[in-house]
Amino acid sequence: MSFLPIRALATLLFCILAASETMAEETQLKFYTEEYPPISFSQKGKAAGLGTEVVEEIMNRLGISAPIEVVPWARAYAYATTGPNVGLFVTTRTPEREKLFKWVGPVSATTAHFYTRRGGQRFDNLEQAKQAERILIPREWYLQQMLRGMGFNNINSVPTPADAVRMLVAGRAPLMALDDVTLADTLSAASINANDIETGSTITQAVQYIAFSRDTPDSVAIRWQKTLDDMKVDGSFERIYKKWLPGVALPAAR
Repeated sequence: MSFLPIRALATLLFCILAASETMAEETQLKFYTEEYPPISFSQKGKAAGLGTEVVEEIMNRLGISAPIEVVPWARAYAYATTGPNVGLFVTTRTPEREKLFKWVGPVSATTAHFYTRRGGQRFDNLEQAKQAERILIPREWYLQQMLRGMGFNNINSVPTPADAVRMLVAGRAPLMALDDVTLADTLSAASINANDIETGSTITQAVQYIAFSRDTPDSVAIRWQKTLDDMKVDGSFERIYKKWLPGVALPAAR
């Protein structure tokens, strides 16, 4: 009968303990996302979309599972900024948010614009937009935080992007701020015709990530970033991305 040398046995035990610790860290994770099609949305009671598939593929490669819940963005954002081991996707990375999360990505990118209803008052630049009666923006979105930081005092927070487009077309406000990549799906979800709105001035370009709460172990974010990078090398990320956003350029490398 043969026995492992003491050094080899110690190495094996170390690897087992490290793997156990890794699994313990990963199994505590919980994820939140919002109704933001085609990046994330609920379908038959489950999360779906580009971001969801990327998160699920990373978990599959890491050999773990964690719940993904679709909730209003403000609630998801609160969970991620107050609790440990929370993943929030997709989250726009901004200077204001940089120290609030541990970032894995990028997963997607977009350009934000102001929008008006067809035939309504025009706002051709940011200064004119500051004079609007109110601007519809989903609650706790990066655009809300960004525009407030720029001195906008006329923001009307709403629960979802679909609420924003419904209220805009109904004449509840003259202006809204949303992302362009998801606009077509948002209009569809709200049963609004694309001809009912007009695109105004550009606000900003944004890159979006999986954001982990600050109390999540660094090792988790490192493993997730490495796995996402591997997906980009082997082409699986591109396949998922083009499934949901055909014809849209991949987000730039981090």
